[in-house]
Amino acid sequence: MEALESKLLKTKLTKTEAEELSSKANQIIKANSPEHSWSLISRTLLNANMPFIVHQILYDYVYADVKENVPRPTWIPSLEEKKKTRAYDFWTSIGLNSYEELHSWSCHNRLDFWAEVTKKLDIVFSKKFDQIAEKENLENPNWFKGARMNIADSCFRESNKNNVAITYKAEGGQVQQWTFQELNVYSNQVANGLIALGLRKGDRIAIDMVMTAESIAIYLGVIKVGGVIVSIPDSLAPAEVQKRLLISETKLLFTQDVLLRAGKELPLYEKILEANPKMVVVLPIQEPSSLVLREQDMYWSRFLSDKNKFDTVQCSPMDHINILFSSGTTGEPKAIPWNHSTPVKSAADGLFHHDIHKGDVVAWPTNLGWMMGPWLIFASLLNEASIALFYGIPTGREFGEFVQEAKVNMLGVVPSIVKQWKESNCLKGLDWSCIKNFSSTGESSNAEDMFWLMAIADYKPIIEYCGGTEIGGGYICGSMVQAAAPAHFTTQAIGLNLRILDEDGESAVQGEVFIEGPSIGLSVELLNQDHHKLYYEETPLYGGKPLRRHGDEIEIVPNGFFRAHGRVDDTMNLGGIKVSSIEIERTLNMMVGVLETAAIAVNLSQGGPNALVVYVVLEVKESHDADSLRKEFQNLIKSKLNPLFKIMNVCIIEELPRTPSNKIMRRVLRNKYSKELI
Repeated sequence: MEALESKLLKTKLTKTEAEELSSKANQIIKANSPEHSWSLISRTLLNANMPFIVHQILYDYVYADVKENVPRPTWIPSLEEKKKTRAYDFWTSIGLNSYEELHSWSCHNRLDFWAEVTKKLDIVFSKKFDQIAEKENLENPNWFKGARMNIADSCFRESNKNNVAITYKAEGGQVQQWTFQELNVYSNQVANGLIALGLRKGDRIAIDMVMTAESIAIYLGVIKVGGVIVSIPDSLAPAEVQKRLLISETKLLFTQDVLLRAGKELPLYEKILEANPKMVVVLPIQEPSSLVLREQDMYWSRFLSDKNKFDTVQCSPMDHINILFSSGTTGEPKAIPWNHSTPVKSAADGLFHHDIHKGDVVAWPTNLGWMMGPWLIFASLLNEASIALFYGIPTGREFGEFVQEAKVNMLGVVPSIVKQWKESNCLKGLDWSCIKNFSSTGESSNAEDMFWLMAIADYKPIIEYCGGTEIGGGYICGSMVQAAAPAHFTTQAIGLNLRILDEDGESAVQGEVFIEGPSIGLSVELLNQDHHKLYYEETPLYGGKPLRRHGDEIEIVPNGFFRAHGRVDDTMNLGGIKVSSIEIERTLNMMVGVLETAAIAVNLSQGGPNALVVYVVLEVKESHDADSLRKEFQNLIKSKLNPLFKIMNVCIIEELPRTPSNKIMRRVLRNKYSKELI
């Protein structure tokens, strides 16, 4: 008790507050296990207004006897909380008794599972399927065989037409809303506008703009006519935009005249013209716009039809709705088509893992160029929830205020955004009590940052979420019916089964991820590469069937948790010991004054050992020099990881190269460093 009290006295707590908190905490700890103790302490003794150091001290004190490599849960659901989840409702409705039984049943009875999910989500078919899938066709199971449908029909129901579908706010603006009925009408006007231009089923139509209410109407309008959206991040350079337009043979592109970033106007339409699109529809940020358009281009007001009714074009479930691109660092990016069945996977993850209920408000800083943009649309609307969109930069206080004003229930994050919130303390004093849970994807999480995020929201769980564009959602994640530990996954996704294999193809505690198919959401083709060669050629067999290659490295850690180690390509061998870039970065990012790092291995002589090089972004420029950083980083690695890992060099850089989905492109850094050596 004295040890805890003395630590608390070093914080901003008064002596009386420290004594009282220490006494109550010790009473709880004496009577309960560490997990139960922390659950009680975090729910009854701690709050968001206390200094974060107080949370850290109590957390470390409760788990003092737990080994460092064992995950320490920060949120443990009660039975009452489990019973409120949609996953619990689903498994009890089909006669199962636990989450574990549900996962097992979903993998061993795949076709029955997806048929039940389709009913639960009330997916609309104009012609019912003859069979849910061709079970014998592993690589292309032809989901909903024989059916006719348009997935946009499932986004709108007569019963919720007056409910809010989108809540949105521009930088410095007011919060505004559209109902489901308004979104439906707007997307009908888009569909009629497309028909008036002569566009038809199967035509490819690109969207390169901020994710706005209008962009969602455009997205759904394209799907309604049977068209195919081509997803392009607004941050891409013209040459990369042009690659995507050519690969997809795009006929029309929607964009904005300018982008607003922290009050500054950045040209977008003018940049897009360098990619030489065939025809462009421009949405001006403000009316009227002074921008002079090409002869074949037009403003939004001229394009949008007055006709507000439209009968959706019915399609085969395997017809394309969206072409998304993987993040290629060299050459052409992979062009991955989504079809009318893919959104069922996104919505299922929203149901089972993110616990999205009818009427919930879901926010995720993203855009339609990254798979989380389409995911957000379908995970929300198919579950009858609404979407919250902030048009500005999500790293500042205005975004946090929007989350508060919109009463967001499920907030998606990218770990680097959370780090900036924590470092700037820009969310101090905000009321995020409406949040039920967070979700984190895009890159590996930092445990301390995620612990902080939970603390400022009165310990709401974080659903770690990892998957891919070619999955339509996640393959490994968390849930609202399992304990949550910062930066760790708790489960394989419902409906998917994984195999973690070592370099010899044997089951392992740590190794490369392979997926057992089939599953709705898994890609069945690529536009510009050999799908079979990339995902199935020469993969190990399981049950006589080839596994599907994914490329991530995952470790099974104590207590049933999982830890991500990045791509297999980002694993290095240092001094004969295998280690991932992420494991090194996670350690180095702990250092005060460091914003983020990227660890790469370079080979200085053919056949020789790998050398470790660290690129670092500082919070304040010129606050450290490379040599002193190398020494401090080396001490951290020595104490936290392994003294055999020697840092050869540290390179200070203004920003790390990233994909549109915010993943660090370490290959670019390896190429950069190799060229500088020559």
